[in-house]
Amino acid sequence: MTMRAVVQRGFGGTEQLSVQELPDPTPGEGEVLVRVTAAAVDRGTWHLLTGLPYVARPYVGLRSPRFPVVGRDVSGTVAAVGAGVTGYAVGDRVLGTADGSCAELAVVPVIRLVPLPEGLDPVASAALPISGLTALQGLAKAHRGDGVRTGDRVLVIGASGGVGSYAVQLAAAAGAEVTGVASAAKADLVRDLGATRVLDYAAGPLDDGTRYDLVLVVGGSHRLRDLRRLLVREGTLVLAGGESDNRLTAGAHRQLLAMLWSPFVPQQLLGLMSRESGEDLAALVEHVAEGRLRPAVDRTFPLSQTPEALEELIAGRVRGKAVITV
Repeated sequence: MTMRAVVQRGFGGTEQLSVQELPDPTPGEGEVLVRVTAAAVDRGTWHLLTGLPYVARPYVGLRSPRFPVVGRDVSGTVAAVGAGVTGYAVGDRVLGTADGSCAELAVVPVIRLVPLPEGLDPVASAALPISGLTALQGLAKAHRGDGVRTGDRVLVIGASGGVGSYAVQLAAAAGAEVTGVASAAKADLVRDLGATRVLDYAAGPLDDGTRYDLVLVVGGSHRLRDLRRLLVREGTLVLAGGESDNRLTAGAHRQLLAMLWSPFVPQQLLGLMSRESGEDLAALVEHVAEGRLRPAVDRTFPLSQTPEALEELIAGRVRGKAVITV
C-alpha cells in the first residue's frame, strides 16, 4: 500500500518539494500510526527545507534532509498502534507532532500524542502543537520559572505569527497586560487575540518608556542590549525565534550571547528550544476546550499546495497559522 506525501528532495526553496507516492509507514514500539486529517507549516518547516542556519545541519541532515517528508504538527485518527502502546485504539481522534506530517499517514511517538476531544475542530487544532508549545513554554520562564502573573506587563515581538498569536492569548488569560509587536496590517488580529496595545514594528524603536516583566521574542532581529533595556530590573527575556541574514547561525547567536550574559545582570536572559511534550500539549488542548485559547488559522491549503502555503508564510502574508488539509 502507498500514501501521498509532500517530499523534500534536497535543501533549498519550495522547488525542492513535490507530492510523491511512498510506502505506508509502520509504527514501531511506542509509536502510533495516524491517518492525517490536517497538518500545519511554520518557520521551523521553512528552516528544515532550506537547511539553514548551518549550525542546525547535524540535526536536520548534513548533505540531505534527515526528515524527507515535511511538516511537524498533525491531527487525525489512529490507524494502527505499535507494540507497547496503551490508551489508544484504532479510530481515536488524536493530536501531536510527527517527523513528517504533510502526508496521508504519519508515525507519531506516543509520548508526543494526546487525545483530541470531540468538541474541537481537527483542522484548526492542527495549528496548535509546535507553535502553541513554544508559546506555553516561553511564558512559563517568567519570574524564574513561576510563569506569568496577574498584573504583569508582557511584550510579545512577532505577535501576529503562529507562536505570537498563542503567546498573546495565554498571557492575557493569565491576567497580564499584553503589548504585541506586529505590522500595522495585522494589528487588528493582535488586539482581537487579547493585546491591550499593539506597536508597529516598522514605526521605529520599541522603547517608549514602558518596562516589561517578560519580553518574548519570536520575530525580528533586535539587538540584545536594546531588548534588555525593555525589562524591569528583574525581568525575563526569552528568545524563542527571530530572523537574521547570517547563514551560519541565523538568530542563534543572540541566544548564545544571552545565556553568556545572563549570570552577570539582574535580569534573566534566556534562549528557548521548545520541547515536544505530550503533557504540555494536553495543557494547551485544555485551554482550547475551556475557551481560553483559540488557534488563529488564517487559511487552509490542500496537500498539493503545501509549497504555496510556505511561500505565503515566508512572504509575511499569513496571519497566525497556515494549515494543510489532507
